[in-house]
Amino acid sequence: MLNALVVIPARLASTRLPNKPLADICGAPMIVQVLRRAMEAEIGPVLVAADGEEIAAAVRAAGGEAVVTDPDLPSGSDRIAAALRSYDPEGRYATIVNVQGDLPTIDPAAVRAALAPLSEPRVDIATLAARIVREEERTDSNVVKAVGSPLSATRLRALYFTRATAPWGAGDLFHHIGLYAYRRAALERFVALPPSALEKREKLEQLRALEAGMRIDVEIVETVPLGVDARDDLERARAILEDRKQ
Repeated sequence: MLNALVVIPARLASTRLPNKPLADICGAPMIVQVLRRAMEAEIGPVLVAADGEEIAAAVRAAGGEAVVTDPDLPSGSDRIAAALRSYDPEGRYATIVNVQGDLPTIDPAAVRAALAPLSEPRVDIATLAARIVREEERTDSNVVKAVGSPLSATRLRALYFTRATAPWGAGDLFHHIGLYAYRRAALERFVALPPSALEKREKLEQLRALEAGMRIDVEIVETVPLGVDARDDLERARAILEDRKQ
């Protein structure tokens, strides 16, 4: 069993949905709902890496743990690494699972699935994808595609990630899901690297790791979780969680 710590990065700044982590979803702030899904995965302790005291206070009021990080950090990965150094300077946790703070309805089984590729010692980073079933998503630049060599029916070795329609030709395309499991050393190496050329061009942070020669394997899951980016997404998340209560 991997010695895992789940870290959820959260920041208040959002151009499309201000104060997004504190938005109410079924009686709790969104960040608390994400915290609950991560805890339900039962893979290890869960920590919120907050960009300020307001988010941290909401998490602690719900019984969770939070670390306040520098609000000027450039990415969620940097926020996770900073929180990890503060929370676990002794290095007790060898595996870090990054669950995005805008996934209040994520299936806890998907969080667990992200650990599976790390059973291969040569894998530095593991992530998730789902088969694209809606035709319009094949050409949608907002749907990031994971391109890789099949290792099994449920796993790819990542060769590239792109906003383009790829690979060409008949066959499945895979919608990348931005949830990652890092070996701790890989996370520290990743955040120490400068942004890469393809990362800046595609605006996809994970390309930095591939360009540096790090290995990313992709576990295939059934569905893409709802990411809350706008008010319509917030209403959908509320409806999903209400249905689960019944």
